[in-house]
Amino acid sequence: MAESEAFVRFEGVVAGYGGGDVLKGVSFDVPKGGVTCIVGPNGSGKSTLLKTVSGLVRPRLGEIWFKGQQLVGLSPRDILQLGVVQVPQNHSLFREMTVHENVELGAFLVKDKKLIAQRMERIRGLFPIVAERAKDKAGSLSGGQQRLVEFARCLMLDPELVVLDEPSMGLDPKTLRSMFETIKLMNNAGRTVLLVEQNARQALKLSHFGVVLENGQVRLSGSGSDVLNNPEIGALYLGGTIETKTSN
Repeated sequence: MAESEAFVRFEGVVAGYGGGDVLKGVSFDVPKGGVTCIVGPNGSGKSTLLKTVSGLVRPRLGEIWFKGQQLVGLSPRDILQLGVVQVPQNHSLFREMTVHENVELGAFLVKDKKLIAQRMERIRGLFPIVAERAKDKAGSLSGGQQRLVEFARCLMLDPELVVLDEPSMGLDPKTLRSMFETIKLMNNAGRTVLLVEQNARQALKLSHFGVVLENGQVRLSGSGSDVLNNPEIGALYLGGTIETKTSN
């Protein structure tokens, strides 16, 4: 990769599943230290794009770079070891295990027990629920509480890039605010955040950079506020498409 300030770089990424390509040449950069939000209509390829970052979907064409390291072709485990952690869209806690046990599992690649204990102590400070509900089964938590524990668990690997897929899904308004505050907290603690979010308005307000996907391609990109205030974005969320203006 050429010398660049890009922390993550997508270059012409084409990817999909057995039935065809969902992503059709996606290119953009994710700056280091910020929050980058990907928004767009259902079926635009947002979640597929995140899966290419974590190695769950391998692009058919194109490249993905993380700190100068090519990610395409690496296993999900290799990508985890590089410092990229993804919190999936669906709840992923082990319901019959305690909150403490679930969070500790986040450090499964770490062999140093002292380091694990140190990280657990820091996370208990960042996420009070991890301390308060430590001995409770994860299945007894509300959806919003489970999401916070998933955030806590992902930090046990001390990642540089946190990838979040629809973190607000199914949350009530109060929990939604808390979740977005937690994303801001993780970012302020030095993590670069890449997220996909249907709640476009709130997500773009806290984001430094925004990308709009439509039909597997980048249609708009820029600062979070520029994307939020672009009049074309309304067309996407009213079920239309971005029209190319032509002169008569």
